[in-house]
Amino acid sequence: MGVVAPSKRIWTLIATSTVTVLSMMDQTIANTALPTIAHDINASAAASIWVINGYQLALTVGIVPMAAAGDILGYWRVYRLGLIVFMLASLGCVLSHELVMLTASRFVQGLAGAALTVTSSPINRLVYPPKMLGRATGVSAMAVSLGAAAGPVVGGAILALGPWQWLFALNIPIGIAVYVMAIVAIPKTPGHRRPYDALSAVMSVAMFGLAVIGFDSFGHHGSVPLTVTEIVAAAIVGWLFIRRQLATPLPMFAVDLFAQLRFTLAVLACYASFISQTIAWVALPFALQTVMGYKPLEIGMLLLPWLLASAAVAPFSGRLADRYNSSRLAVIGLGTFSVGLLCTALMGPSPSPFDIAWRMAVCGIGYGLFQSPNNRSMQGSAPRERSGAPQAVQGVARVFGQTTGAVIVATVFALEGHPTANGSGITDSALVVTMAAATACAVVATLASLWRGVIAGSIVLARAS
Repeated sequence: MGVVAPSKRIWTLIATSTVTVLSMMDQTIANTALPTIAHDINASAAASIWVINGYQLALTVGIVPMAAAGDILGYWRVYRLGLIVFMLASLGCVLSHELVMLTASRFVQGLAGAALTVTSSPINRLVYPPKMLGRATGVSAMAVSLGAAAGPVVGGAILALGPWQWLFALNIPIGIAVYVMAIVAIPKTPGHRRPYDALSAVMSVAMFGLAVIGFDSFGHHGSVPLTVTEIVAAAIVGWLFIRRQLATPLPMFAVDLFAQLRFTLAVLACYASFISQTIAWVALPFALQTVMGYKPLEIGMLLLPWLLASAAVAPFSGRLADRYNSSRLAVIGLGTFSVGLLCTALMGPSPSPFDIAWRMAVCGIGYGLFQSPNNRSMQGSAPRERSGAPQAVQGVARVFGQTTGAVIVATVFALEGHPTANGSGITDSALVVTMAAATACAVVATLASLWRGVIAGSIVLARAS
């Protein structure tokens, strides 16, 4: 495609970043309202969890098929269709009066969220020249952090003012504004006509869906036979899926990109970093409330410096990635992230709010400094006409990193926990072990980025005398 005017580039970035915020925000915006929703629609607490799980499951299984659709049909078509469906599904959530309709609407909303997630970065890559890709990646990373931070905050504020339906109604006017913006600003990125591999899409949905459900069951101590069956079935389908991808010239899931060791190391760093982040974000609220006695609102404020610092650093980091080698920036960021996690593991059972907040800020600075350069490196590993492929791999690494992190926390709490005065079974030692595990995973990510830099020649470990 031709040169895109700077003004259109900016509006395109605003449009793609806004839907990223919406997609991320909708993963957590219903969490605070779940008891209210369950009461209003006469659903049990256990059943109402599917209001959240339905969205996250659809978002997970939709990543690879939607990325392939973007490569074939054109990213702008899939993006705009995804935005329309996202708004219609949000309307369905607003009009829902029973659990089945609300869960179905959330599932459709998650599929649309997957379409928006995997097309936003490829659109940015096509409208920004290579020398400016880092700044676009940085803004996208900032949008992810802001969306994650905004979910609980916006959800709590809306519930203080009106009914839970407003949580989903919010998406509609914002979506309409973004859609108009997209029509005006986003150029019609051409697709690359080839047959859509429907069988691979079905296998991908089955593999990732069974894997996520199986590991989630394991983490929540579900039925052992059922959990084992789900995980084994996912492994079998996954083996067949990978075999099919290896035999395909242009695979739906970009197994061919893993022939580049630098790409593989960037994906490993991404996966390990999301394990670390999830361990911290799952374990810390439990520990802060049950071990240290903080209230839910106070916990949100204590964790906020992580997200705000990450959001503030990410655009700056993206600009640096346009000028300096990405592996160096990733190593610095992950090293800082590791130090923050280690300090958190060692903060003791009675830290002051300031002691907690500055540790969260250090983690956020390190994480924000790492994400943009690493994402830029992965996106640049594929030809422009296959920009959706690395985005799908990145999405899979994120989802499985989050799943692995949650399983690690559940396992540690089960092994380290024992009856306590507050009845939670969560002890200070359990927090230390989980944060030590998070630190170890961050160190693995650091070493992967360091290795990537050595291979690229940008990091020299030793010079010959």
